[in-house]
Amino acid sequence: MTSTLLREAREAMATLAPTSGGGADDVERYARARWSVLTEPGDGVAGHAIARWGAAAALDLALSDTSAPDIPELSERDWRRARARWLPRRDDHAYPLELARRVGARLVVPGDEAWPVRLDDLGVHAPPALWVRGRLDALADPVASVALVGARAATAYGVRVAAELSGDLAAGGATVVSGAAVGIDAAAHRACVAVEGRGIAVLAGGVEKSYPAGHADLLAGLSRRGVVVSEVPCGTAPTKWRFLQRNRLIAALADATVVVEAGWRSGSLNTAGHAAALGRPLGAVPGPVTSAASAGCHRILRDYDGRCITSADDVRELVGWDASAQRQGTSTDRTDDTTRILDALSSRSPRDVDELARRSGVEADRVSSLLGLLALDGRAVSDARGWRQGTP
Repeated sequence: MTSTLLREAREAMATLAPTSGGGADDVERYARARWSVLTEPGDGVAGHAIARWGAAAALDLALSDTSAPDIPELSERDWRRARARWLPRRDDHAYPLELARRVGARLVVPGDEAWPVRLDDLGVHAPPALWVRGRLDALADPVASVALVGARAATAYGVRVAAELSGDLAAGGATVVSGAAVGIDAAAHRACVAVEGRGIAVLAGGVEKSYPAGHADLLAGLSRRGVVVSEVPCGTAPTKWRFLQRNRLIAALADATVVVEAGWRSGSLNTAGHAAALGRPLGAVPGPVTSAASAGCHRILRDYDGRCITSADDVRELVGWDASAQRQGTSTDRTDDTTRILDALSSRSPRDVDELARRSGVEADRVSSLLGLLALDGRAVSDARGWRQGTP
């Protein structure tokens, strides 16, 4: 390793590595950053090379003119074709790294405290690195996580069910994973933010830009308690291939995947397929048998051995979580606090959060969180004057 390359790596990684808990040295981290630029998501040839030689040594081999390295799983033809894909991008790393610095993104790699070890189940198809904005601790948090996905062209029924599931699970301490698309994904993310839960949004393009653009505020809100991630570097545009490959990360980051609403050929079935391939529990929400918007869910229930999901408790049962108390020491007083807040609400006179906190004896931050959950099922409603009891 030349002193020039070492200096280049240190300078490049100075502001991109996690501020604490970084497990890789600068050269290895820098090499993984460059691999994320060279490759398209899920490149198994790169994965084999990195697994055998390490990211830095594999990068040297990929960019050199030497013969194919000795990797039993790969033929010389595989390596030649892979290098033909990679070499046109060999000098494309400067701009993505600078853009990441400008937007405050971090680079998380295997060995870091923030690295989500669930991704290791993808084997050689795991990403070499993740580009991250938000709370790094949300990635490797050991609490339960669930992926809620579904169609972009969602119906009112699908949006409501996604919001109810997400709000209940997030308020109970689970991490909600989805893809930040319109429709079901957005409904799941919004409900998670509304109850001040922890979520992970997995993008198909760079984390510096919201896609779609209308979700900028949603992703900003999610990143305050959760995290926005991508395996492609900043400045990368989302494409059909990257959306499909992004789905394997959604499935791998979650303990279970639930498809809330999906047509017969919905891309959500791709996520379901990844979950099934990983051996992760898979569920689907049934819809009317006459609804084309739920045909994909019914297909999962019939052909993918999916479990029927009608409530958040069904999701907890799907992976063996205790319905009355979430794992990892999460508070078990949610039901009692909810009852106290309901008692403090009036059916006629609107009351603000501070007044509800005074009447219920529950701290104001928790009142705000649980009001969001109560609003999802109609037990609380709000207007410019405050909150009132609703009619679920």
